[in-house]
Amino acid sequence: MGGNAYEAEVVVIGAGLAGMVTALELLDQGKRVVMFDAAGRERFGGLATWSFGGMFFVDSPEQRRNGIKDSVELAMRDWVRYGELDPNDRWPYSWAEAYVNNCTEEVRNWLSDRGVDFFRAVNWTERGYYVPGNSVPRFHIVWGTGEGIIVALIPRLEEHEKAGRLQIHFNHRVSGLTQEAGQVVGCHGTHGTGEFEARGDAVVIAAGGIAGNHDRVRQIWPRDQWGDPPEPMLNGSIPEADGLLLDRAAELGANVTHLEKMWNYAAGIRHWEPMFPNYGLSLVPGKSALWVNYEGRRFVDPPLVGSYDTLLLIDEICKEKKKYSWLVMNRKIADKEFAVSGSEFNQAVRQKKLLSFIVRLLKGNGEQVQEFIDHCPDFVVGNSVADLADKMNALTGTNDVDAQLLARDIADYDANIDRGPKLQNDDQLRRIAHVRQYLGDRLRTCNMQKILDPSAMPLIAIHTQILTRKSLGGIQVDLDAKVLDTQGNAIPNLFAVGESCGFGGGGMHGKRALEGTFLGGCVYSGRMAARAISSGRGVGGGDRG
Repeated sequence: MGGNAYEAEVVVIGAGLAGMVTALELLDQGKRVVMFDAAGRERFGGLATWSFGGMFFVDSPEQRRNGIKDSVELAMRDWVRYGELDPNDRWPYSWAEAYVNNCTEEVRNWLSDRGVDFFRAVNWTERGYYVPGNSVPRFHIVWGTGEGIIVALIPRLEEHEKAGRLQIHFNHRVSGLTQEAGQVVGCHGTHGTGEFEARGDAVVIAAGGIAGNHDRVRQIWPRDQWGDPPEPMLNGSIPEADGLLLDRAAELGANVTHLEKMWNYAAGIRHWEPMFPNYGLSLVPGKSALWVNYEGRRFVDPPLVGSYDTLLLIDEICKEKKKYSWLVMNRKIADKEFAVSGSEFNQAVRQKKLLSFIVRLLKGNGEQVQEFIDHCPDFVVGNSVADLADKMNALTGTNDVDAQLLARDIADYDANIDRGPKLQNDDQLRRIAHVRQYLGDRLRTCNMQKILDPSAMPLIAIHTQILTRKSLGGIQVDLDAKVLDTQGNAIPNLFAVGESCGFGGGGMHGKRALEGTFLGGCVYSGRMAARAISSGRGVGGGDRG
């Protein structure tokens, strides 16, 4: 083929992490690959490039060095219980089981062999609130953030590109799949003002989920659980994650499942230099901040605390008349606990500057806090509760925040701290005491810090919105990543990986994710797809799932 027609043994749609891993594994096994991505080359790696780079592993070298005893059995129990996963949901359950059993060898060690290092300390996320989560710390931080993974893989792909085994075409938007005689034989789409087509023995969908398409998110929003979708919402994904290829696969009979399961974040804020409309950042909520509703009323049943149950935060905020919230703290709390998820605002980790990282950990994050105060439109600062409430209302253009209500809830919280540990009766304080028992959290969590401490002023309120991030559902696939139809049969030559297949099985997380399983799921599903294609499984046939 020539011109705007391409041909290779395998066509990979999407140049994010899942597509990159799939392509690299195929190329290393001698296959010729053509890859397309709707974005420009500067976005090579997709959303993974912007991620913090946390990954879920079980019984890893890092866990063992930290004296953390973990096992496949414990991790699987946590996964099924936390995700409320139905064992009868065959393929999501099978993928969860496969990932838990193999993630350390197939993901961690594979990345390590390709130059990706992991920070020695293991973080403890998603511990669970009412539903138990991670029993032990499992969140492994890539030294270099998510960008470090992409930077390690790109040169390997470029070597294949220079050798002529790989064609990468950016700014090529795939709009459809080509099927002949019941078999998928390629894809087609647009590039600039023209059209293109591609053919191959196998086609791999690695185009992400639906979180970047807010019209689609609102369409399938689980109203029975969360009511009407919030307006506005922030986009923590990318516009290219629009769900189009999921629809095109469905038109060929693919079973697209669990799309109503979403992994949104409650503490989204606006970026002051947005890359696209509604672009938002996800905060790592400080545990000593008071989380209050749109009126300034503290969430108390339960009090909201980050890093325990991401879904619970969304549940509680969506019960409110207005579905946004505030994090209220003082400057001392902010300097100690403020953090932004992702690579952009974690320069020390991204640039692998260990000394800078240690200094920031010990001395706090005051410079970044000031940067956000100066630039982020969602930050307000006040010298009193009344002053703060006035500025909160000015930001939203309402009179919703009741200064007296806010002052009362802050005073009650501070009074609980004053009573001392023997008489404290506040679930947030109990959780702060708990997290500070683990060194990785103690270094980043204040020790029972009152909000109205005169030595810790001024007061800060952060206006937080719900931010879409990842789809937990997607195209159903078997353990070879072969796309399955609604009858459980594999669609010949068609595969799906990463977020496009719900990171495995069309929804391997269930209702909740133990975190670190998104990047890990991209790597694992990509490797499984490449292994199957190289072995000829699902290519040219139509074997059952």
